[in-house]
Amino acid sequence: MVNHVDANRANWDERADIHIEDATGFYGVQRFLDGEDALTPIDAAAIGDVAGLKVLHLQCHIGLDTLCLARRGAIVTGLDFSPAALGHARQLATRSGLEARFVQGDLYDAPELVGGGFDLVYTTWGTITWLPDVFRWGAVVASVLRPGGRLYFADCHPGFAVLEEIGGRLEPTFGFRTHSSVPLEFSETQTYTGDPRPLSNPLSFEWIHPVSDILMALIGQGMAIDRISEHEALPWRMVPMMVEGEDRMWRLPAGMPALPLSLSVEAVKSV
Repeated sequence: MVNHVDANRANWDERADIHIEDATGFYGVQRFLDGEDALTPIDAAAIGDVAGLKVLHLQCHIGLDTLCLARRGAIVTGLDFSPAALGHARQLATRSGLEARFVQGDLYDAPELVGGGFDLVYTTWGTITWLPDVFRWGAVVASVLRPGGRLYFADCHPGFAVLEEIGGRLEPTFGFRTHSSVPLEFSETQTYTGDPRPLSNPLSFEWIHPVSDILMALIGQGMAIDRISEHEALPWRMVPMMVEGEDRMWRLPAGMPALPLSLSVEAVKSV
């Protein structure tokens, strides 16, 4: 029987090696090193002033957003389960002259791995889809925040995640809630950046969590939802029909009905 975590880690280790080379410019690694901000317009508009804040970036991948937060003056820790990704993140920190702590481990072990008392938990773009239990995620977020600390979360909208493009049309393909023990199984031969190199570890497992579960995972831990927003853009091309804008965000083509492609949530831990 395939271990879901091991398969996903092997997949992400390989993706990380491709992503850091950034042959297609998807991640903008060189632009970041030249001083350009790597945060999406959605995130940059939402997070506010983080200077001096103790920030935990969950599922940080190669650390670009982590280091953007450090560039803004945050005292930042990045956590990820991929040793390859974190190796690249540490190298990026050295190359950029920015300071950040990177810790390897399972998200569910975050309280033991990184401690608590954080002012902000930041977690964005392709995160909870890799977690079987979003309610445990909510418990982790609440446990590492100080009283009055906040969460900033952004990701693909669960209502868009159930769709696939088939014959030029968007068709519902997946259930709106994936049972923790029965993940969606994918075998993608290339990563999502457009790099043509084949993946030797293409197998991966994902879970769709509906908006209600995401919000209740936080509310159930005593967190107050401060803001929830839906957006008509994503940082990656989720279906072939999507069109890239000047802001490097992807949208549905003109003439399509407007749909929420992404979701952002801000929540505060009770004092």
